[in-house]
Amino acid sequence: MRTRALLMAALLAGSAPVQAAEQPVTIALSAERQPDAPAFEGWGTALAWFAEVTGGYPAPVRDHLADLFYGKDGLGWTIARFNIGGGNAAGTTPYLRPGAAVPGYWHQPAGTSGHDWWRPDQPQMWDWNADPNQRWWLDAVKARVDSPIFEAFSNSPPWFMTVSGRVSGAEKGRDDNLREGQEQAFAQYLARSVEELQKRHGIHFRTLSPVNEPNTDYWFAANTQEGAHWNPARQAAMVEASAQALKARGLTTQIAAMDETNSDTFLTDWAAYPGQTRKLIGQLNVHSYGTLYQTGVRDAAQSAHIRLWMSENDTPDKNGPESFTAMAPALALADHIVADLRHLQPSAWVFWQAVENLSAREGKQGSNWGLIKMDLQAAPDAPHPVSITSKYWAMANFSRYLRPGMHLFRPADEDTIGGASADGRELVFVHVNPGTTPRRLALNVPGAWSIQTVTTARDRQAQADTPRSGRDRFTVPVEPETITTIRLRRR
Repeated sequence: MRTRALLMAALLAGSAPVQAAEQPVTIALSAERQPDAPAFEGWGTALAWFAEVTGGYPAPVRDHLADLFYGKDGLGWTIARFNIGGGNAAGTTPYLRPGAAVPGYWHQPAGTSGHDWWRPDQPQMWDWNADPNQRWWLDAVKARVDSPIFEAFSNSPPWFMTVSGRVSGAEKGRDDNLREGQEQAFAQYLARSVEELQKRHGIHFRTLSPVNEPNTDYWFAANTQEGAHWNPARQAAMVEASAQALKARGLTTQIAAMDETNSDTFLTDWAAYPGQTRKLIGQLNVHSYGTLYQTGVRDAAQSAHIRLWMSENDTPDKNGPESFTAMAPALALADHIVADLRHLQPSAWVFWQAVENLSAREGKQGSNWGLIKMDLQAAPDAPHPVSITSKYWAMANFSRYLRPGMHLFRPADEDTIGGASADGRELVFVHVNPGTTPRRLALNVPGAWSIQTVTTARDRQAQADTPRSGRDRFTVPVEPETITTIRLRRR
């Protein structure tokens, strides 16, 4: 849809070619929402690994970060996924990436050795002072959100329950790393951790996800983060053991499964789960690092009448160096969010790591993971500059306006997602224009409305214009390479 013309008069005159302005493309948008669409639950992030670092920063720095994500003047997130760490053996030479060495809550008493010393019923086997940095974020979210949704998740069993003795995986990526017969012990570890964290922080974990990206080949001992392979049969066994352990402790926390890396592998795993396993699952989680067969996951969740989350993603622009201001990473993220919401139709969309480590080091061009960049390798008492990227503002176009309780709908345009308040008095459209051609959005929304436009572009950061009034039909101009939110409120 890109048109370019040369002015013949300029050519004949021998002057330099003059590029004519491209004509806008008109896109019709309407608010035809699905009456049975579930209420949207909101946005959030996984806390590990960045929380494991930043929770130990000076109070002004960490409070500023919490405000940026969960504050009412920040992104307004309402969801936090808390990582119950496995934890390597004491004395292990550090090899995990910054923040990834999440401590476990076990304690190995002096004089014990090997892999079979742990007894979950003995108080001296637990360390509830572990992981203070990530736990700080539980309190920070609770203080900023009226009705937060907390989910606990695990990347790996503790080292003494594994085959390799490391929380980063087995020696080979396709080998399961939980030792045979350890399902009950691991389930007790997770359930007891959930119980104690709830008690100490006055929160409720609505769900527990016991496995993460389980049926992939990249969890191996030499990796730099926690992870474990689980074949589908052992996934099912772990789901069942975890459900039993939660019930035994009288907890109302439900099981979430299986946090697979993409929809294709999710469907492979799900097809292998017995019916008795499926009945124990209260929430289906899928990541969107691959988008093939997303509608298949949607259909599986709807058929089983189980809530579906897109529980992890980050979409960096892979074609450019680390940049805090470039629009390409912001457009890539926004385009991905729209596609996920349209095809998966999840009840929530959860980012992976809200804060990422500075990556353009020692001559390397770096990458654009994360919404905020910081030096996570700096000492806790060092200065901690916060670099807010264009991706943060792209996220703001969504999370500030598509709010919990809204019902999402899909206008007949692949670059747009819509949301309506439960009473129908507020409509929101988020439109991504990644190209070089301007557009006109023609809205057909009967009634009298106040309309406001919010734009993220190279020179604007989720900038809102002055609301104006109108009725029935509106036209909103959209510049190239922008993310535009249109907010309509009934008058």
